[in-house]
Amino acid sequence: MIEENNESIYVSPYAKNTGRKVEPETVDPVYMAVKTNYTSEDFLSEAYISKEKYVQMIRRLDRKKNIILQGAPGVGKTFLAKRLAYSLIGKKDDDRVAMIQFHQNYAYEDFVMGFRPNETGGFNLEKGLFYTFCQKAKDDMENPYFFIIDEINRGNLSKIFGELLLLIEADKRDKKFAIETTYSKERFYIPSNLYIIGLMNTADRSLAVMDYALRRRFSFIEIDPAFGGNFERYMKQFEHTKLSRVIQVIMQINEAITQDESLGRGFRIGHSYFSDLNNGSDEELYEIIECEIVPLLEEYWGENYEKFSTYVKVLRGALQYA
Repeated sequence: MIEENNESIYVSPYAKNTGRKVEPETVDPVYMAVKTNYTSEDFLSEAYISKEKYVQMIRRLDRKKNIILQGAPGVGKTFLAKRLAYSLIGKKDDDRVAMIQFHQNYAYEDFVMGFRPNETGGFNLEKGLFYTFCQKAKDDMENPYFFIIDEINRGNLSKIFGELLLLIEADKRDKKFAIETTYSKERFYIPSNLYIIGLMNTADRSLAVMDYALRRRFSFIEIDPAFGGNFERYMKQFEHTKLSRVIQVIMQINEAITQDESLGRGFRIGHSYFSDLNNGSDEELYEIIECEIVPLLEEYWGENYEKFSTYVKVLRGALQYA
């Protein structure tokens, strides 16, 4: 942040070294309702992470251009990714943020380019979302663009990225490294103003481990459950409820999960299960515990009924029901 005319103005490090400040624009109210200003201070007020972690994410993104936020269910990876992008853009501009979710059937043809059947029984060569988003970023090199990939390790990454695996490297983001793609002779490169943010669920046992070739092209940042700091301030509005007692039990369970050799830190319960409460009533907390937390613990300790039942009993006891 800098001070200018007694007003705090966010200076994005991604403004292509122009020194350009992100300031309120003179536009109609309808437009502003969609693209409101968003600063680093807005991010830190909404996100349950420290300023140090925020700075770490920015530095790694600046150096590698590709990061992966990894963590257990409920730590707010998706929320953080979008807000991180907004804070670096300087406003909530979804024109410059794209998001997709990988799955086992997701392919290069979806991501980059491939042939699709048309109405006449033939095939058309169609460009994928990543390809078109890169082209969009190239037409606006003075501004940063962010491509978010949810569940990034659910797909076959080598097949999805194909020859683009080389191009995502930070030192290959230039026209001189342009190459022909599988389906086109037109040379393609990934622009330097495009940043990739991958999201990885560390508690999904079914996911394959990322191979080294792709892993070394990303910087990995662990997102922890955040029941202190901002979350404690958030809980104060529910002081009349049993939320604090429930959170204390969740933290005890997280310690047990960390110590469990079959689980570990990547399986801890995240704070986002409780970060969007309406009133923190017993009924609301009951629904979260019974419909979300208990099934998760059953997945973790389903074969260890004694441990499962012990912690479920303690958790239910926090709301004084059994």
